[in-house]
Amino acid sequence: MQVDYLIIGQGIAGTMLSWALHRAGKSFLVLDEAAPITSSRVAAGIINPVTGRRFVRSWMIEELLPFARTTYSEMETFLQVQVVRHLDMIRFFPNSESRDLFVTRITEDDTYLHTYPDQNHFNNFFNYHYGCGQVRPAFCVDLQLLMQAWRAAMPQHFRDHRFNPEALTVQPDGVRYEDIDAQKIIFCEGHQGEANKWFRALPFSANKGEALFIECAGLEDKHIFKQSHLLAPLAQKGLFWVGSTYQNRFADAAPTPEFRQRTEQHLRDWLKLPFTVVDHKAAIRPATVERRPFVGLHPQHPAVGIFNGLGTKGTSLAPYFAHQFAAHLVHGTPITPEADVKRFERVLTKF
Repeated sequence: MQVDYLIIGQGIAGTMLSWALHRAGKSFLVLDEAAPITSSRVAAGIINPVTGRRFVRSWMIEELLPFARTTYSEMETFLQVQVVRHLDMIRFFPNSESRDLFVTRITEDDTYLHTYPDQNHFNNFFNYHYGCGQVRPAFCVDLQLLMQAWRAAMPQHFRDHRFNPEALTVQPDGVRYEDIDAQKIIFCEGHQGEANKWFRALPFSANKGEALFIECAGLEDKHIFKQSHLLAPLAQKGLFWVGSTYQNRFADAAPTPEFRQRTEQHLRDWLKLPFTVVDHKAAIRPATVERRPFVGLHPQHPAVGIFNGLGTKGTSLAPYFAHQFAAHLVHGTPITPEADVKRFERVLTKF
């Protein structure tokens, strides 16, 4: 079998890169284990332009946000599915200092931060004592549905397969893997990239996230809510995603009783409505030390590439950098220096 690009791993990285290559008229084959629990399948798919306790803009959000909006809309049209929910985020302030900082940030830049006109609007749903602010626009993308629909639409371009690195032969002008010949192989392996022989020297910083899936009848589903935890509506009426943690030290990828107990207690203190936990999931995210993705080709092995390290921002980062990487592969256009894997040329050339 002959293809232009062999992609290892689907997830949001492999999905968006294969979409970008398809749009560029290139052939591809994605090898993926189709594991039921991965970071892309557990994530709520939130795109939020403002991050952190100090309400700062997310990195490159001015470029990422409109590009993501356009890309997901194009995929919805192509796949004939609805995966994007257009929402806002309601930030409940934990104290008066946080509220005052939010107001100050609005006076400095009101692009994404806004006062909420009715501070008592959510009193029937939540306990909150210091008011709330609004972040908009924000989005939830049903990543699992998106990945399933893309795979179903292009079945000849996907294989359920566990990649075996020993079966790969790399040459300067191409690669061979089992029965597949390709111009290049691109690794989109998520946290498994830490063990990749070509890229294990990169500063990965994998962390574990957990989430509860709850039923809560009567809770408004037009907003993403945040007070310590994120609470986001799912496509099915009355279902919500609640998470998540950032555990840098963990024994395995399994859900923990500690997270469930702590999160259920938080919900009992926060929510005024009854809820039922229907599921509890955990996964390991492919984060990086500097919180910037790894995009590009290996400096010593030009037939080997990587698209990884998207961390908690994969839903917003993947469309933009997949398009940029595809343009680099096809036309040689540059990759944003802060994302280009060649910034680690010194350490990569040691292996």
